[in-house]
Amino acid sequence: MWIQPEEVLLAGALWVSERANPFFILQRRRGHGRGGGLSGLLVGTLDVVLDSSARVAPYRILLQTADSQIYWNIASGSSRKEITEHWDWLESNLLQTISIFDNDEDVTTFVKGKISGIIAEENRLKQGEEQEEDCGKFREAELKMRRLFGMPDEEKLVNYYSCSFWKGRVPRQGWLYLSVNHLCFYSFLLGKEVTLVVQWSEVTQLEKNATLVFPESVRVSTRHTEHFFSMFLNINDTFKLMEQLANIAMRQLLDNEAFAADRSLPKPCKTLKNVSALKRDLDARAKNERYRTMFRLTQDERLDGHTDCTLWTPFAKMHVVGQLFISNNYICFNSREEDLCQLIIPLREVSIVEKADSSSVLPCPVSISTKNKMNFLFANLKDRDFLVQRISDFLQRTPDSSWGDTSPLSLIGHSGSSSAPSCPAAGSDSVHRGRHYHAALPTASQGLLQLYHRDAPEDLGPKAMKEKMKEEAWNIHFSEFGRGVCMYRTSRTRELVLNGIPERLRGELWLLFSGAQNEMATHPGYYGDLVEQAMGLCSLATEEIERDLHRSMPEHRAFQNDTGIAALRRVLTAYAHRNPGIGYCQAMNIVTSVLLLYCPEEDAFWLLVALCERMLPDYYNTRVVGALVDQGVFEELTRAFLPLLHEHMQALGVISTISLSWFLTLFLSVMPFDSAVLLVDCFFYEGIKVIFQVALAVLHDNMDALLSCNDEGEAMTILGRYLDNVVNKQTVAPPIPHLHALLTSGDDPPPEIDIFDLIKSSYEKFGSLRSDVIEQMRFKQRLKVIQSLEDTAKRSVVRAMMTESAFSIEELEELYCLFKSKHMTSCYWGSSSSAAERHDPSLPYLEQYRIDPAQFTQLFAALAPWTCGGHTSALSARLFRLLDQNQDGLVNFKEFITGLSGMYHGDMTEKLKLFYKLHLPPALCPEEAESALEATHFFTEDEPRESSFLSDLASLAQQEVTSGEEGMDEEDEEKKVSEEKLKDYRYYLRMWAKEKEPKTETIKDLPRMNQEQFIDVCKTLYNMFSEEPQEQQLYHAIATVASLLLRIGEVGKKFNNGSKKSDPATAQAPPPDPQRQGGAGEAQVCRALADAQLEPAAAQTSDEEARDDTSVSSYSVVSTGSLQCEDIGDDTVLIGGGESRRRGSVLDVDWSITFEQVLASLLTEPALVDYFERKRDIQNKMVACKAQRAVERKTSSASDHELTHLST
Repeated sequence: MWIQPEEVLLAGALWVSERANPFFILQRRRGHGRGGGLSGLLVGTLDVVLDSSARVAPYRILLQTADSQIYWNIASGSSRKEITEHWDWLESNLLQTISIFDNDEDVTTFVKGKISGIIAEENRLKQGEEQEEDCGKFREAELKMRRLFGMPDEEKLVNYYSCSFWKGRVPRQGWLYLSVNHLCFYSFLLGKEVTLVVQWSEVTQLEKNATLVFPESVRVSTRHTEHFFSMFLNINDTFKLMEQLANIAMRQLLDNEAFAADRSLPKPCKTLKNVSALKRDLDARAKNERYRTMFRLTQDERLDGHTDCTLWTPFAKMHVVGQLFISNNYICFNSREEDLCQLIIPLREVSIVEKADSSSVLPCPVSISTKNKMNFLFANLKDRDFLVQRISDFLQRTPDSSWGDTSPLSLIGHSGSSSAPSCPAAGSDSVHRGRHYHAALPTASQGLLQLYHRDAPEDLGPKAMKEKMKEEAWNIHFSEFGRGVCMYRTSRTRELVLNGIPERLRGELWLLFSGAQNEMATHPGYYGDLVEQAMGLCSLATEEIERDLHRSMPEHRAFQNDTGIAALRRVLTAYAHRNPGIGYCQAMNIVTSVLLLYCPEEDAFWLLVALCERMLPDYYNTRVVGALVDQGVFEELTRAFLPLLHEHMQALGVISTISLSWFLTLFLSVMPFDSAVLLVDCFFYEGIKVIFQVALAVLHDNMDALLSCNDEGEAMTILGRYLDNVVNKQTVAPPIPHLHALLTSGDDPPPEIDIFDLIKSSYEKFGSLRSDVIEQMRFKQRLKVIQSLEDTAKRSVVRAMMTESAFSIEELEELYCLFKSKHMTSCYWGSSSSAAERHDPSLPYLEQYRIDPAQFTQLFAALAPWTCGGHTSALSARLFRLLDQNQDGLVNFKEFITGLSGMYHGDMTEKLKLFYKLHLPPALCPEEAESALEATHFFTEDEPRESSFLSDLASLAQQEVTSGEEGMDEEDEEKKVSEEKLKDYRYYLRMWAKEKEPKTETIKDLPRMNQEQFIDVCKTLYNMFSEEPQEQQLYHAIATVASLLLRIGEVGKKFNNGSKKSDPATAQAPPPDPQRQGGAGEAQVCRALADAQLEPAAAQTSDEEARDDTSVSSYSVVSTGSLQCEDIGDDTVLIGGGESRRRGSVLDVDWSITFEQVLASLLTEPALVDYFERKRDIQNKMVACKAQRAVERKTSSASDHELTHLST
């Protein structure tokens, strides 16, 4: 690239001059490329170790003048091709101009001005495009990465680090490049080059460890190898970035969605040194994720910034130290001491933000008031003015339906306050919901339990009084700490939750603690619209929902009638419509039915959204990945907290069996309802960690019994009976029979366990669990689970294809990996159609991944046994069209293997059938047919067309007559058939059975091949044999078979013409071309081949000469036919012909042959039979395909070396 001219004092130090003229010198860095001796090795090693190669390009061009000792660096290049282009431009555009200058200073000034102008023009052209945010050094490192590892421009570098790669017991110092999709390492030490490329999607384990052999290292494991990296300057930052990139790759495997950079990130005030825009993006994503998880916010919430401060807590009469977080819709506070105080203030609730007076006791305070008359005082803010301005900016953009068209920021006074117009009716619960539903829709406007308790007499028993005391405790809490989204959340709040939420408040508090209330408030009417849109729609999800509706808590009377069932149906169907990626999963019905008992229908919907999309991520997709991940986390926690029990349970295989149902239904399906619902209370407040704690407590309480178990069934029975007898002695509602408990109670039931005691025990024994530790363990398990699922999918595909192809298991596995990698490259390097369109998780595994024609061509060229030189792309395009049965422009793995298996493992007839079909529609592209048709028209445009027109009319009249007769017959037949249908319904069954029968294609079903298609067959065969050892024998066989088939076609044409003459309807048909009637033997074959190729025909010889001339080589025979192939060598003997034969080279529309004739003709030639019957090995081709990237790198370096020799 052109660079702003820089002074260079020592032009020869560490550089080798390769080209020179009176004004310019092209130099190469020592140690780059081949040669250079010991000094080159030392310079190359220093460049790699010290990263000077990222700052210094390997090629440069210097400007020099005769009188001056100063050189000017005007261009640099990362490859010889790039620098050569610059050199050629200088020689052709500047050299002649500056040679007439008298003064050297004028030369220097002119060249510097010209180069600066070029750079300015390039920058001007880039203004409309995306502006580069990365610093120059980082961009050079990215170019170096692409050059070293053969990456395309779409592959973006995130960061690079100096480290050591342990190859065996020897560390190799070099540079680790972390891109979006690959981990790459490069080292060059004293001539020893080490290159490593690992796809993130292949990583199965990522671990930071410290051992005696590998001190403080990062271990990157794939299915086959392990790689160790150490000696990082900051290993923690590097490892966090590796985790993020591996997580993105796992998300790609799960969802097939490409990584999309965040374009809306605010640009930094100054270019950050060695920090790319992508690195800033990933850092921002990590912060956003932590922020959203901490405060249970929606997925689109993005953190703007955070700062240290203090919050005045009126309930404790003290200032609490913590951090203030500002995002686009919320102001949040979290105390430094855990569980001391947490606060969430939605900006939609804010009415006034003002700067209060500072004092020594309360420095830099900011007061925030809400619409429900709550006031929050923050102090010790470092940059108060900037903070207030940011909040004011966000307030201006905050929508609020109650404000109408009024700006939410109506006043910014001299005191620094920003206020929103107060609306007395506006509050946290002011959203009117009923009007959003369709008038005819019956909806549950309150929890189903309230509907059934409405008419019940008031209960004054001790349990009811305890319930009222709980309600009163919460009312006191509300008066002291606030109510709604702006409530102070403290350790007192958690105590009340652990004691059980009262039934009347359960729905409200679930909505509050889960964050669903915020999402519902910002989407008024959304649920009603979804219900209306989903009404009447039929899909796989709705069928599964209907099947499971009556299995959802059938023991509860709320779901023994249409009201509860209808509400459950609407919520599940609406969510399936909202999120088709999940649709519906078993266990969602159980959780949703519990939500409906305590919440209105819309609230239950938003709680389900919070569960599926935030609190239990990936739990309810088609492969329940989230539940499997947490199952792995649970096993790891069991190993840490209960090591003896873990070993025994692992041997029995129990943990993986029991935990899935526990996590998927939050214990609702394995524990009495009144007890499990208390766990749901704790879950909505604490998150998933309370489920882990209770699960560990259950195992701990049954440890002795489980250690004495001898098999899995016994352990399952013990745990099942224990959970069935976990009771809630404080419940007010009548006990609901638990079906599982009724089945497993036995004669001697175990003692009852109080749910409150179980929860208390779990906090005492396992309360040290932290959410951030669980997230770290989840990442580790996610790698393992998703790769395990991918392996399972591969095994399923291989088993399914074993019966449909003759490839071995190992070959099918390798082919699946190659096919899938092609599909995955479309995810992150782009393609004509998005990867999301190609991946349908509802399909069987072998139909999920699909590739487009360009990717198919690459695989065909690398793997197919029929290599056709320049004709390969055309042949692969035809095979693609043949395999693409649904014509969606994509081919799945099953179709791909079907085509490949036919070429490798079919018998000769099957291979020839496939080859024959590749030259017929639909494999034959319409454009190819049109090109031949245009050529035919070119040669026949001066011929009279009256006879053809009359024959067309005659044939059309004949068609009308026959179609009229057939129409009469069809009407009579239809009447008869309809009578039979009325009499016998078995007719439908017979027709259906006929349609379902697999139609086996025979060789007689293949259509006839015309002359144009036959010419194409000859061309393809010629290209296929160009690299074969027995090339001449095969060419001779082609010519012999072609001449034989041409004669067969001629005979068939005469026969058809004879039959047409006897037909009065076609009496006007034109006579056959007299030029095609004469001659026999080899001369006629040569003329026919020449006619077929639309070339001047060969000189005609007599019959005797044709019979006796057996010395003609295979080259001359083929050349006689004038096959138009690019691969014909210079030694090919061409037999010319005169222009007088030009009129005879017209495509014969009456000429045709059948597949049986082609097969029979080919069987007469042993060379062709041997070629098509030969067994071919795909293993070598697969190895070459996998090593293709390394080959490309070697090729690029070799081409550099060749260019060096050429230039010298």
